[in-house]
Amino acid sequence: MDFSKATILVTGGNSGIGRGLAEALASRGAQVIITGRNPGTLKATLDANAGMHGYALDVTDAGSLKRFAAMVTERHPDLNAVIHNAGIMELEKVLEEPYDLDLVERTVATNLLAPIRLTAALLPHLRAKREAAVVTVSSGLAFVPRAEAMTYSATKAAIHSWTQGLRHELRGTDISVVEIAPPLVATDLTPGQSENPRAMPLGAFVSEAVELLCAPETPNEVLVQRVMPQRTAEQTGNFDKVFAMINPA
Repeated sequence: MDFSKATILVTGGNSGIGRGLAEALASRGAQVIITGRNPGTLKATLDANAGMHGYALDVTDAGSLKRFAAMVTERHPDLNAVIHNAGIMELEKVLEEPYDLDLVERTVATNLLAPIRLTAALLPHLRAKREAAVVTVSSGLAFVPRAEAMTYSATKAAIHSWTQGLRHELRGTDISVVEIAPPLVATDLTPGQSENPRAMPLGAFVSEAVELLCAPETPNEVLVQRVMPQRTAEQTGNFDKVFAMINPA
């Protein structure tokens, strides 16, 4: 898949990793379409990137996703790739009464159901293309969870598994299926995260990730070096050590 010549939809492309990926791919020659829930940051991103298209979208609304897929493929018939980046991460307080199940359901709807629903809606269009791609964004927490963000971690583990299954099911088609698994990156995903000294700078992450994504042979997984301790924790026998680092007692 030549992403530099693709027409790419990036959900949540108005901020953080999504905006970084969108801008980096556009700089390589891709035609980029972004979505975002926040009209202010969506407009700011579009104003800063001439030629980029964007639409407001609430990915938790199943009906809106279906209508959006029909609209975006009609307006952008060359669309041949989607990066499922939109996501939320909220810290949970399990021992609080009552346990906030609204937070849990909101996280599942955003991080897991939305990519599945949007892929289903776009699949007939993508299958008609000579070359296409579905790219999911999971997390290093898919492999070693952060306990206070257990639902976020669980949705990312589920996306990892779902991506593997989708890749197998689409093996006879012209659709590549790629998973990007970021480490802790300096964004505003959670309060204070952009200032966390342990977080990988956003620019460094985007640069390394896009270089891997745009390799001559499309990878199954995009894994920057910073995420490898989490990705390989079980196979190297270091799961308990890495878990303790992420979840200090």
